[in-house]
Amino acid sequence: MTANSRGSRARLGLSVLAAAGLLVAVTAFAKGGEAKSSMKTGVFTGKKVNTGFVTHEHKDERHVLTLSDDFQVPETPDPHWQVVDSRGNAYLLQRLTAKGLVSDKLNRTITLPTYITDIASVQIWCAYAEVVLGEAKFPMAVK
Repeated sequence: MTANSRGSRARLGLSVLAAAGLLVAVTAFAKGGEAKSSMKTGVFTGKKVNTGFVTHEHKDERHVLTLSDDFQVPETPDPHWQVVDSRGNAYLLQRLTAKGLVSDKLNRTITLPTYITDIASVQIWCAYAEVVLGEAKFPMAVK
């Protein structure tokens, strides 16, 4: 075996190794990029809710909304999640708090049904009084 053919094999081996490394890096970035594609609303504004915001993420091709840690549950009888799409359709969703035996549990995260295709804003809705308690808008509709 000549020195020239050993050099060619070494370059080929390095090329294959570099290509494999690039493939691993691109795959890892693509998976990590999905979690980093989050968007935040502005701060809630309204009669009863004026703190906190909502973060949107795509998980398993579904919309997932999460309330910020500084969000304070309004002291009203029946607060619910509600989202409004870019066409103005409002979707009343689950209760914000789930009644428990010992204490109420805050539903801080919600996965939206698949029929909701975009989100312009998130509202906290009182189902008892039928009024918006606060609203947080996205800079642009999330699709």
